[in-house]
Amino acid sequence: MNESPLSVGEFAASVMAVPPLARRADYTLDPAQNLALIRHIEAGGVRTLLYGGNANLYHVAVSEYRELLDLLADAASSGTRVIPALGPDYGKMLDQARILAQTRYRTAMVLPLGGLTTSDGVEAGLTRIADTAGMPLTLYIKDENYVEVDTLARLFERGTLSAVKYAIPRDDPADDPYLRRLLQNVPAAQIVSGMGERPALVHLREFGLAAWTTGSGCIAPSMVMALLRAVQNGRSAASPDRADHDLAERLYDAFMPLETLRNDISLIRVLHDAITFAGLADMGPLLPPLSSTPREHHAKITQTAHALLALEREFASTHPNRSDPQASA
Repeated sequence: MNESPLSVGEFAASVMAVPPLARRADYTLDPAQNLALIRHIEAGGVRTLLYGGNANLYHVAVSEYRELLDLLADAASSGTRVIPALGPDYGKMLDQARILAQTRYRTAMVLPLGGLTTSDGVEAGLTRIADTAGMPLTLYIKDENYVEVDTLARLFERGTLSAVKYAIPRDDPADDPYLRRLLQNVPAAQIVSGMGERPALVHLREFGLAAWTTGSGCIAPSMVMALLRAVQNGRSAASPDRADHDLAERLYDAFMPLETLRNDISLIRVLHDAITFAGLADMGPLLPPLSSTPREHHAKITQTAHALLALEREFASTHPNRSDPQASA
């Protein structure tokens, strides 16, 4: 799929898994362990892999970037779209865009940069990055002061952007004037909720966003795909099925313990360790300057990860086709 042009329909076809990245003790990439995690995610029906913050691509060396791109392209199945991130600073993005242009990838995501930016500068920079890479970009937005909505609309009209990963935190995700303004200028089908499961139901039900990005779904891919389908079914039906609503609520609740640990301790570090503690793959050390979660949290992370994986295995065994995106085709 990486060699085919990106279509708008892909955003609603699969939750975007955002996996961590496995490394050996010397910080080199570990192909075998990354493959093991990817196969687990794909087995649950997820068909989009986004390598960004959870993979700690903020700190990846440009000299390692081509090796990373090749590893992910080789590991993913033919029906899986891999979206690598680039950035966050302009100089690094430009070097990475030149590397991406030499590959068969068809899209990439721009990591957010806090401060030292203007909306006009973001527009000029993204235009050059997309032109250099030869592909449309996904823009990761975490701050409403990063780029003006009118600027975003122009970037979509020109084909510079194909999607937005929307991740501006709100106390009440339903109360979001910036997102409402964004939806007046950018189709909901091209906006993905970018903060895991916690705001996802509101973002899809109230705002009509395409899907969401998931870290915890890397452990429970069958469940997260079933959650997506249940929400979509309830949203599209003239008379929503109570069974879909109840299933969505049960699945959503199952993700909250790990999501809460991630919010309370560290989104990236907890997920990285949870994959290892669950026995799905040995993710190894986090690339500096990040590090593993403190030892006092390990028992709770292990317990929570194992509980979620047990629910995933039970669900997958009793709902073998529920999460398969081809089952309803």
